[in-house]
Amino acid sequence: MQIYEFDTVILGGGPAGLSAGIYASRGAISTAIVDINMFGGQPSNYLELENYPGFSVVGGYDLMEKFEEHADKFGVQKFPMQEIEKIDLKSNPKIILTKEAEFRAKSVIIATGAQPMKLGVPGEKEFVGRGVSYCAVCDGAFYKEKTVAVVGGGNAAVEEAMYLTKFADKVYVIHRRDELRADKIVQERAFKNPKLEFIWDTVVKEIVGDDLVHTAVLENVKTKERKNLAINGIFPYIGIVPNVENISGQLEQDAGGFIITDETMKTSIDGVYAVGDVRKTPLRQVITAASDGAVGAVYAVKYLETLKDVPQTV
Repeated sequence: MQIYEFDTVILGGGPAGLSAGIYASRGAISTAIVDINMFGGQPSNYLELENYPGFSVVGGYDLMEKFEEHADKFGVQKFPMQEIEKIDLKSNPKIILTKEAEFRAKSVIIATGAQPMKLGVPGEKEFVGRGVSYCAVCDGAFYKEKTVAVVGGGNAAVEEAMYLTKFADKVYVIHRRDELRADKIVQERAFKNPKLEFIWDTVVKEIVGDDLVHTAVLENVKTKERKNLAINGIFPYIGIVPNVENISGQLEQDAGGFIITDETMKTSIDGVYAVGDVRKTPLRQVITAASDGAVGAVYAVKYLETLKDVPQTV
């Protein structure tokens, strides 16, 4: 098995990880990015982004390609498609073991991201990017004068539904209960919005379309009655989960599993930083992920400076 040694290893090659790679490498430390997939992260799947500064409209894949090219310019070593078997953040050095190699690092930057909880119904996976979206801020503008549905009843679902009314003519909120879980002040604003219509005690059973989504099959949880709802898009907001497999239990996390950091992106373990969607943060966007990556990498470099002349042992 190949053994690699780096000053810092970044777990994840999305916008947070690539940004961290650029800043870490500019800090004159040996840097590697390890990802279980190809680089680019979730934004690579977005047809277009309209909220990244400097680009009025840019393809998600195109933007992430530019991030990766920038990291290449500074000599960041990349290891995509690595099947991770074990991560030890408390050892000295820290160990990332994959099926192909062992990575030893003086510091680790966790940029593994998060993923939306899925409805788990037929058609959901097939129509991602063609009517199924998990980001109203990213994709709302594509639904001008159209009809969309939001699934969920918490703050995120209701707030995103209200955001979508800036573009769509009609927004349905589909909730499995007979009342919302969102904060009262959020509910009050939502109930006053004439573009919102609430469908209670209901779940989505199937998403149907041709090239694009055109129907959601709904079922009332009390009566079991089914009906078809004509829509152009659907936004599931039933929660998100951090990608923390092989990491959980080693450092401080919140109840949802998101990694807790300070303002420098430092976790509860010295030399370990968390950036982007995987950490507890009030906003999850490409721009905030990239910002986190820059901050985390700068402070990882500062941490490494304190280790000079300190022997590393396996």
